[in-house]
Amino acid sequence: MEQSPIDKLINDISKLPGLGRRSAQRIALFLLKNKNKNLLSLIESLNLSYEKIIECSECGNIDMQNPCNICSNKSRDNTSICVVEDVSDLWTFEKVGFYRGLYHVLGGSLSAIQGIGTDELKLQNLINRIEKNNVKEIILALSTTMEGQTTSFVIADKLEKFKELNVT
Repeated sequence: MEQSPIDKLINDISKLPGLGRRSAQRIALFLLKNKNKNLLSLIESLNLSYEKIIECSECGNIDMQNPCNICSNKSRDNTSICVVEDVSDLWTFEKVGFYRGLYHVLGGSLSAIQGIGTDELKLQNLINRIEKNNVKEIILALSTTMEGQTTSFVIADKLEKFKELNVT
């Protein structure tokens, strides 16, 4: 039996992080009450995002160009890479404005429960960047959870072969 468009909308919204079925219902009703104003604008934004926003092949950030604005910025310190779990972490560092180096987005942290191993993270990309560029420092800015700490330990272990590299 085919789902009704309303049920499909609610189910799709409820898949977003932090939203349950009740929140999804409220959002769906809000969007549907003023379809021309709210829903159409959201559809246009989603389509534009789908068409224009891409992942940076260097660091994993999202932007409208590849490499992203951060990686292509010549005034940034390209000898330092801050490793973060997610793009939202990168955005947080950029908002603070203190760090002026480059980033590397792993795409998560190691988690046996979620089935995320070293192959699912962008560790090889990080190693390739270190080998290709004159990187002197890696800053591990990962969460303090058990998964984040395990990920930091595994990365530090994999980077031990780079004797001149400072890992903090």
